[in-house]
Amino acid sequence: MNTQRLALLSVLGALCLGIQLLPRPMNLEFTSLIVFSVGMVFGGLYGSALGALVMFLNGFLSPYGFAGVVMPFQIAGMVLIGASGGVYAKMANGRMAAGGFVEAAVLGAFLTFIYDLITNMGTAVFISMSGVRFPEALVSALVLGAIPAVIHTGWNAVLFLTVNVPLVNAMHRMLRWR
Repeated sequence: MNTQRLALLSVLGALCLGIQLLPRPMNLEFTSLIVFSVGMVFGGLYGSALGALVMFLNGFLSPYGFAGVVMPFQIAGMVLIGASGGVYAKMANGRMAAGGFVEAAVLGAFLTFIYDLITNMGTAVFISMSGVRFPEALVSALVLGAIPAVIHTGWNAVLFLTVNVPLVNAMHRMLRWR
């Protein structure tokens, strides 16, 4: 990796972590977008690594408190989003035309939905540690997480629709600039 790519990746990683740690309304985040975009430009391995690192650090430093048992589930969900960015870039074969906006929005919404399912399973594990059977804990976590998941999915759909393609194109331009 040359210094230009390393510098861009470092800045994006710092930006991602900085935004993640800012006090903000829950579920209105930019981490999924940045991790997915890094996966598209640098490859799924880098996107996954960035997602894992950001969620690991967020698990300890979040303004909402320590993530605890849910942290591995948050990491797994964000790793999936970073890897999906790499897979999507290979499938798009470098073409980011107008249709890419809608594709990114649909994919962002789908991945956010999956992320929320994964983290709700982590919440169910936490609830079941208090003696509640896991099936009941899972139903409780899914019911309590439904409205936040809808907000999160809607936010990310709009964010991916409006920002993903310009961000990826800007990153590609930066890497070609000498």
